[in-house]
Amino acid sequence: MKAFLTYSAYYLPEGHLTNEMINKDHPEWSVDKIASKTGIYSRSIAEENQFSSDLGVFAAQKLFAENNINPIDIDYILFCTQSPDYLLPTTACIIQDKLGIDKSTGALDFNLGCSGYVYGLGLAKALIVSAQAKKVLLITAETYSKFIHKLDRGNKTLFGDGASASLISVTSDSHLSATIGNFVFHTDGSGFDKLIVKNGGMKRRSLIGTDILDEEGQFLRNDNNLYMDGKSIFEFTSFVVPPLIDKSLTQSGLVTNDIDLFIFHQANEFMLQTVRKRCKIPEEKFFIFIKNCGNTVSSTIPIALKEAQNQGRVTKGSRVLIAGFGVGLSAGISILEF
Repeated sequence: MKAFLTYSAYYLPEGHLTNEMINKDHPEWSVDKIASKTGIYSRSIAEENQFSSDLGVFAAQKLFAENNINPIDIDYILFCTQSPDYLLPTTACIIQDKLGIDKSTGALDFNLGCSGYVYGLGLAKALIVSAQAKKVLLITAETYSKFIHKLDRGNKTLFGDGASASLISVTSDSHLSATIGNFVFHTDGSGFDKLIVKNGGMKRRSLIGTDILDEEGQFLRNDNNLYMDGKSIFEFTSFVVPPLIDKSLTQSGLVTNDIDLFIFHQANEFMLQTVRKRCKIPEEKFFIFIKNCGNTVSSTIPIALKEAQNQGRVTKGSRVLIAGFGVGLSAGISILEF
């Protein structure tokens, strides 16, 4: 039995953090320097009272409206987030109620970041193939901006907030449905602390973080907030991901030339171009969409995929390789056949 990615949509909050705004708070980082390092000019930012469930609901409502989907037809909700509304209950349950989806529907959260969308497609496909569901609503939503310390100029330049909603179905319901192919996964939990919010979980629930500065007085980290070891994440991406791309192609009996478009997790442009070159992917087959929304974590791939469709870069007959990688450390790769 096959599983099809039939429809998708995304939502970006109306708030923005521009390079000019960052430069105002951090004069040592010019607008041009930020843009050249990241490829990002503006990031979408959720309002103070806007949370992951809100973004996810907006994305799903957009999906339903644009594609004439009746919420009553959904029989499973998968919600990928690392910034849930509450430690418990499951945010997917809240979303079920907000969207008016039938109570007979299954609903669960899963905690993954940059590779989350690929993992979500894997879970959705498994639900379809095992006949547990016929129409799975996969939502990704993050409000990473709420984790970022006001003095953290590095992470501030990268991350934006956003959400996506995708319908995975037992049937090919749209003119641009994609067959979801095989998967390659990778996990290296020894690097769990390379991208982390240390405080807040049960292990460090009551601890209060303090600002840690470097020898020059620049902010380094606070365990209440997001910390990223950029060098380690870059090395993981640069050296681990290319062999996984080769493995995915070999597993499917394909070579690079057989892929029409490569869509990777939109971390930042420098990292993307480095991985592209290491994978020997022609620039014309590589899609980047990060300039005006930032790194939206688990939503970057579905947002970029939808934009590639809107721009005519993905059409009927296209073969698209998607690859997510980062926090965990984790990676996931699959191939979509439209």
